[in-house]
Amino acid sequence: MKSGTSGGTRRGQSILFFLLTVFAIAAMAAAQEPSTPPPAEPSQQPNEPAEVRAVHPTPQPKVNPPITAESPTKVEDANKPVSDESALVKLGPGDLIDVNVYNVPELNTKVRVGNGGEVYLPLIDYVHVEGLTQEEAQELIEKRLSDGGFVRSPHVSIFVDDASSQGVTVIGEVQKPGIYPDVADRKLYEVVSEAGGFTASASRKIAILRRNRPEPIRVDLPRDLADDAKGNVTIMPGDTITVPRAPIIYVVGDVARPSGLLVDNGTLTVLQALALVGGTNHTAKLGGARIIRKTPAGMTETKLEVKKMLEAKIPDVTLHADDILFVPISGVRVFAGRTFEAAMAAATAVTVYTVHP
Repeated sequence: MKSGTSGGTRRGQSILFFLLTVFAIAAMAAAQEPSTPPPAEPSQQPNEPAEVRAVHPTPQPKVNPPITAESPTKVEDANKPVSDESALVKLGPGDLIDVNVYNVPELNTKVRVGNGGEVYLPLIDYVHVEGLTQEEAQELIEKRLSDGGFVRSPHVSIFVDDASSQGVTVIGEVQKPGIYPDVADRKLYEVVSEAGGFTASASRKIAILRRNRPEPIRVDLPRDLADDAKGNVTIMPGDTITVPRAPIIYVVGDVARPSGLLVDNGTLTVLQALALVGGTNHTAKLGGARIIRKTPAGMTETKLEVKKMLEAKIPDVTLHADDILFVPISGVRVFAGRTFEAAMAAATAVTVYTVHP
């Protein structure tokens, strides 16, 4: 019995020792788990920089101002027609051109564009070049040479020796109106000088008609061109420069100095015009003054009460371009219908003065 009891005791102790060992191992494993970082957390930490990078593209619109800043530059480039239109100068009748074919000197020729806009070239006969730019004419001649089998891969260059069709036309109030050739790379002041300068009655509001432009280029020049060079614009071949006559107001009759007043800028009133000519004489009939004006319906006469204007009883009257202010002599009766004739006769003999209202 003792041996059986001792054997059972040993087995119980062994089982108890086994269970204690298992619990100890489990406790050790449980104690070691908190020291190991959870797998989810390390995976989230690398993602945090990715979230920051995802936020960074949002401020990118702040980089856009340099792009918008380029738009004024493009607008400025669009407002520089001189350099852009230089490539649009086209050939026309009378132009003398020099045609060269690279490495084929036998085909080099100098020829003038005929009235029909054609030139005669060796091998390819007549070629119509009127209205073409130099580059377009070169391509056309190259195509004719290639299609005809005369030259393989030809290279043609055209030089304009005399641009007769590209002359600048100057009309209006200049001393020598006409067509002036060979004015490439010239300025407005140079062309006007070549035309003899302005006449005494020339306006300084110049209009330049340019090819490929629907509206004329308008330039306001100072009376003395040396005062301001901003209006000295570049003139292109084929331009037409129009110099209109400045508005003139004639003051005639019984005044101190009958004159034609050149008014290019601003306006004049009756009293201002009378003051500029030295006023009226003591024999003048102030109540019989007239404004003679040309209208679409014909010539009209408007009676003026100059004396009342001087007394500020009635408002001053603004004069128009080409008006004739006529002040008759007191005691001299001007018959109806004869005022115009008398005023016109006096206006043809006056001296023109430039005024600056």
